[in-house]
Amino acid sequence: MSTAAQFEPISVSDYLVGERSAKRKHEYVYGVVYAMAGGSNRHNRIASNAIVSLGGQLVGEKCEAFNSDTKVRVRQSAGTRFYYPDVTVVCDPNSDADSFHDHPVVVIEVISESTRRTDEHEKRDAYLSIDSLCVYVLIEQANAAAQVYRRADSGFDREVYLGLDAVIPLPEIDSELRLGDVYQNVVFTDNSEADEDSFDT
Repeated sequence: MSTAAQFEPISVSDYLVGERSAKRKHEYVYGVVYAMAGGSNRHNRIASNAIVSLGGQLVGEKCEAFNSDTKVRVRQSAGTRFYYPDVTVVCDPNSDADSFHDHPVVVIEVISESTRRTDEHEKRDAYLSIDSLCVYVLIEQANAAAQVYRRADSGFDREVYLGLDAVIPLPEIDSELRLGDVYQNVVFTDNSEADEDSFDT
């Protein structure tokens, strides 16, 4: 008889209760909990700039922008996931008593080399499975560049925006995201220029 330890998945309810008192954030994938590393000042500056830009445009509107303290729940046939996006825009919010949203319209992640694989693959696939999601934005840290996955009739189309003059249109929420605003006070190195071929697809 095997004496190997048996994996006991954590229930959704136990995870949510634990997050209320946890000193660090944890993401949840099919019963497994993963501690999140803290973001750099650059990461947090870019994320803050994005939420300030969108939040200002959404004042008085139905949709709202939420920061990375709010989770997104992804319910799939294989199980449930909870992620903490850097920015979430929601037009059909959950109850104020909840710590998560089920119906994001826009999700933004600020990516780094340590999070690139997860953000560009695992999280992308999860977010794009949400029926309400219209736009998934991945913002680079090392240069002024962003990838956008936008819902179309046949699925999601991929768009690339390069340079501080680029503007990401967001007609889905009657807004736009200017990369010049997103990268305000961000200093790049001399060799930080990006091109479309630099993205992992």
